[in-house]
Amino acid sequence: MKNRIFAIITLFYLVSCSAPKKDDIDIKVDKLLSQMTLTEKIGQLCCPIGFNLDDESYHALMDTLPCGGFWAVLRADPWSQKTVETGPDAQESALIFNKMQRYAVEDTRLGIPIYFAEECPHGLMAVGATVYPTGLGLAATWDEELLYKIGDAVGAEAAGRGAQFGYGPVLDIARDPRWSRVEETFGEDPYLSGTLGSAIIKGMQQHLAATVKHFAAYGIPEGGHNGAAAQTGQNYLTSDYLSNFEMAVRNGAKSIMTSYNAIDGIPCTSNSYLLKDVLRGQWGFNGIVFSDLGSIWALHSTHRTAENQLVATAQAINAGVDIDLGASNYGAYLKTAVENGIVPMENVDEAVRHVLRFKYEIGLFDNPYIPVPESSHDSDLALETARKSVVLLKNDGVLPLSKDIKTIAVIGTNADNMYNQLGDYTAPQYPDDIVTVLEGIKNRANPETKIVYAKGCSIRDTQDSDFKEAVNAAKSADVTIMVVGGSSARDFKTSYESTGAAVVNEHISDMDCGEGYDRVSIELSGLQESLIKEIAKLHKPLIIVYIEGRPLLKNTANEVANALLTAFYPGEQGGNAIADVIFGNYNPAGRLPISQPRNTGQIPVYYSQPKPHDYVECESTPLFCFGHGLSYTDFEYSNLIINNLENELKVSLDVTNTGEYDGEEVVQLYLRDEYATITPAEKLLKGFKRVFIQKNDTQHVTFTIPTQNLEPGEFTIMLGASSDDIRLREKIVI
Repeated sequence: MKNRIFAIITLFYLVSCSAPKKDDIDIKVDKLLSQMTLTEKIGQLCCPIGFNLDDESYHALMDTLPCGGFWAVLRADPWSQKTVETGPDAQESALIFNKMQRYAVEDTRLGIPIYFAEECPHGLMAVGATVYPTGLGLAATWDEELLYKIGDAVGAEAAGRGAQFGYGPVLDIARDPRWSRVEETFGEDPYLSGTLGSAIIKGMQQHLAATVKHFAAYGIPEGGHNGAAAQTGQNYLTSDYLSNFEMAVRNGAKSIMTSYNAIDGIPCTSNSYLLKDVLRGQWGFNGIVFSDLGSIWALHSTHRTAENQLVATAQAINAGVDIDLGASNYGAYLKTAVENGIVPMENVDEAVRHVLRFKYEIGLFDNPYIPVPESSHDSDLALETARKSVVLLKNDGVLPLSKDIKTIAVIGTNADNMYNQLGDYTAPQYPDDIVTVLEGIKNRANPETKIVYAKGCSIRDTQDSDFKEAVNAAKSADVTIMVVGGSSARDFKTSYESTGAAVVNEHISDMDCGEGYDRVSIELSGLQESLIKEIAKLHKPLIIVYIEGRPLLKNTANEVANALLTAFYPGEQGGNAIADVIFGNYNPAGRLPISQPRNTGQIPVYYSQPKPHDYVECESTPLFCFGHGLSYTDFEYSNLIINNLENELKVSLDVTNTGEYDGEEVVQLYLRDEYATITPAEKLLKGFKRVFIQKNDTQHVTFTIPTQNLEPGEFTIMLGASSDDIRLREKIVI
């Protein structure tokens, strides 16, 4: 008898020890969950659009479906119909949040506080918020420390206005520049994307939860069509399109958003393999999964994997989508899906637990209100970032430009249009906060220098042009600075889909990029190419600057320009930053995060693909390769040392500034697997460092490369200034 009692006690002890102990938050979540009705649970999984709510509609919604939070309450843009005058500023935003929060806490049955989710891909999308360069520009800095600072600043600015979720960064790998959302990404490489994205996430999450977008393989759509299917095999899906998301998750990302596309016929918003097996199972993610706006609805309307919206709702939540952004499905169909037995109650409870746990973890129950903030606009950080993002593609010695020049012609549709340099997901802004290129040239030039401006033509509208004025301006000048490219500037004449994507229609605006504006060609739009050729006929010094949301073709510009630069969309201080580079106030060190094709027909062209044969019409290589960027000084690489340790490689080298200027070099480390069980990449970026080196000085640079995930065999270590400018290399055996 005693033995039996001892055995029972021992078994109870072993079971109690092996069972996971619940922490205080889990206990609180379970207690609250036990008090909730099905409707209240569903409410926590709904995140409706917030910019169109007034007090009456908000109260009515919370009385019937007390929602977990709201998206884009602070958003101002043509879609929301909020202008710089009518959109809320920082102080008004905090008051709106506190007012809505008070009703949730004091006037709903359980008093569960709400959250705000706001767009933060390159700054908070709100009136008066700081506008940084868009994703390609951020990536062009190749500066991990800087991007942490930006994440910290953006998170603080958004949280100060009431946000608990900041949507961003965008980690989609972009290899088709026809796609409309290339500008939002960090380019073509998963290591660069994952490293810089993780830095932003760590900075943002000092203040709120970063929501990483879009999971997964959204940036390689068929035909370049936004949301179109991604065709990729399992090996490339894992290595090229998931690895950067894994880096973000392992660096603490607290939320993630599904993408609109399907992979091999399975929509990402109903893909349990991605959301359960990979995200939560393999990577250990314990945060919140958002749908993208309307992506659950699209399971029926677009993908047609669900015969109706009831089934679409079941597919999403059963696959692991916690929150329905827009609330069009969970709010309308989830209760019926549970009652009909096609959604198990435990799936609803699990999703609600994720939401409630987040609210407890950030202290929303204890401190549901926020103080009214002071303005946290950071134009200095915006200027630093814009400077670091400018990429000098070509220079025959005309730059840096002498400030003694008597007359400068500034020409082009992007020379003096503030919204054309800000990119998509930008709110209307105060003009005094934005510096155009024309204004920047005036700010940085000698006060005695005469500046002559002519627009010349529009981006798309071929009727809006005056070549004669532009040519006369260039004739009168000692040097011409042309500012061409594209625009993601939305206007109030553009139509929008229910997801907020712009609709291409007969209205001709400057917009040729931004969500919904996919292109069949990446040539310059309108008459810009013709204008470049006309100005080039004058045979005067010509500097061409591209402001663009995708890598546009630059063949003509490269042929005729004495200097060629891209700034992507450089943000609010772009004009000053570009002028600082042109006049030599800042030595450029931006590097391309995405290859620049020679021809639309080359697409996709990216540095890591096996080297193809040339085409009949042109070379197969890009015009400018991944990692390319020039400086006003020169750098020499030497003394490569590789220590092959048990689970890592220690790589070091010396970099010497041999030129006439102090400057920064972006040292890039690539690894080539000579032979592998599956076709290996041509080379893969495995490290990079942006280092400042005074002229005639040397910096010792070191890298550490983990090797536990590499197959045994022969590898080549390559160090250089770009993917095609390798200065040092050595073969090793792992």
